[in-house]
Parts: sequence; structure tokens; C-alpha cells
Amino acid sequence: MQRRTLLLLGGGAIVTVGAALLLTPQVLQEEVAPPAASLAFPGLAPRLAEAARIEIRKQESVLTLLRQGEAWVLPEKGNYPVRPERVRELLVGLTELRLVEPRTADPGQHDRLGVEDPARPGSTGLLLRVLAAGGQPIAELVIGRRRVRTQGNVPESAYVRRPAESQAWLAEGRLPADADAQLWLDRDIANIAADRIRRVTIRRAGEPELVLARGDEAEAKLRLEQPIDPRPLDDVSLDEVGRSFEFLTFLDVKPTAESPGTALGETRFDLIDGLAVTVAPRHDGETVWIGLAAEGPGSEPLNARWRNWIYQVGVWKEKAFIPRFEDLLPRAAPPPQPTQ
Repeated sequence: MQRRTLLLLGGGAIVTVGAALLLTPQVLQEEVAPPAASLAFPGLAPRLAEAARIEIRKQESVLTLLRQGEAWVLPEKGNYPVRPERVRELLVGLTELRLVEPRTADPGQHDRLGVEDPARPGSTGLLLRVLAAGGQPIAELVIGRRRVRTQGNVPESAYVRRPAESQAWLAEGRLPADADAQLWLDRDIANIAADRIRRVTIRRAGEPELVLARGDEAEAKLRLEQPIDPRPLDDVSLDEVGRSFEFLTFLDVKPTAESPGTALGETRFDLIDGLAVTVAPRHDGETVWIGLAAEGPGSEPLNARWRNWIYQVGVWKEKAFIPRFEDLLPRAAPPPQPTQ
């Protein structure tokens, strides 16, 4: 395989034994079978250098990936970049896919293998298309039921069919084609350890400014620096603020031009190495969104990733990113239950 071409691109259900025995080569028509275990798309690798668009259709839904330079993006998410390794795995899988056994050529039996017309209501199959810039097909395949094997060194398999042909095949190889956009996104936002955060300045609209700081002693915890208040704070709540960026992932993403809801203010996190991250949370109904910006040493790659995007995070993150003072106070103990 010409893997170099593919690397530059950057980015089931198990069929029962009964069904497999039913759909044996005895029901084949007069179509010519290729040699055993032949490549589904001979000579595909060099042609993939021209790939500009990938479409994955399931019934009325079509997931589209577009190539922008050496990256692939998701138009339905404002052209947010997709995981390059997943695109690479899909394209390599197409070049290595092998047709190992002919199955039925009777269109009336295609639904048994999941290779019926994917646009038909109730269809379970996918139509995968790789297209050139002018819309010319480079590779097209209907992917039906898949068999994932757990034994070592045993390839995965799927029932497949070329859209223009009625002949179905059992093919070996991995094809991570999914119509769910979320599976193509790299949902990681950041991972900043809590002990790197030295100072947090919270400016929530309509609320007094809060400043939390960490002392110089070993394993020091965040404590309230401003305003001066003698009341003790809740250690768990303070710890959540410090861990705001640990393994931070998003639920959804939009371009900043489509920022939803109402701005809540902003919070600045100053780190021990001079890097600072400013978070701008927003409320939109029952959801919380954040915009991010970095400054100082190491800010360039972060801003390159965050610039122009706003991320939906878990609603519990609001109290970590932009807490009110009362959010940091110890939680009141529940009232005692009446005795019988």
C-alpha cells in the first residue's frame, strides 16, 4: 500500500450464523467473481491524493467531511477540524479492504446483509463516498452488517456492495465509517494540572470581584484573597476551581460568530510558568458555553486551537469557571430526619 499518500491526507451488528448460511454463493447470479481475497479498490492509494470530500449517508442523513489543505473539517460544525487519525484510518482501510467471499446478488436479499439502498427508509447500511474536488467519485461502497472479532490478529469484516452492482461480498478489513458527527471530533479542549494554577480572578457580571490565590508552601491550596471575609470556604468547591482544566472536554462546538445565550463575565487563570488563560462563560437555557484565550509563554498552540470557537461544557462547570461567592461557602447540612 502507498501509505505515504494517505498519511499526507491528515485527516455492528453481528450477522447470525443462520443468515450467513442462507446467503451462500449458491444464490449468486451470473456476475463475475474476482479472485479470492482481491482488493476491493485496486490502485486506490495514489488516487486518494485527489480526495477532497468524504460523504457517509445513512437514510436521509448525510455526514460530510471536507478537505482544507492537509486537514479535514466538519461543515455541520462550522468547519471544526476532525480527528486526522480517524480519516487516515478510514482511507487506509479502503485501500486494504479485501473481498473474500461472494454473497447474494439478489436485491431482494440485500437487506439480510444490510447492503440495501442506504437511502431507503429503515435501511441499516451506510453509503461511503470519497470524491475529488470536481465531485468525481474516487471510491464508493455500501457498507452493511459488520462482524467485529475479538481474537488477536484476526481482521474485522463487513458485508459490502458497490452501489452500481447487485453483487454483495463478505470483505475483510477495518472501515471506521460512522454517520455520527460526534465520533469524528477531537473533544479534548485542555488538560492543565491543578497545581499549575496560582491565581484565579473571577469577574462575574453583577457580582463582586473574587480573587483566589495559592500560597508558596508545598501542596498549598487555593484560598480567598479578595474580598476579605472571615468565613471558611468549602475545600471541595475551591478544588473544583483549581481543577477546571483537568481533562476538559466539550459536548458541542460552534463558531464564535454563533455564540449562543448570555455572557456571564470572565475569569482569568494565572499559571506558575507565566501562562494565563481567560475563560468567558455563557448561559443558553440549560447549557453552558465557554470561549477561551491564552497569553504568555506557550499560548500560541492553545490560541490556534481555541480561536474562533466556543465550546459547550457540562453545566456543573459554571461553578468552577465563574463561581459566585456563595458557591464557595460550605454546603448547608440537610435537616435531620424526624424520628419515628
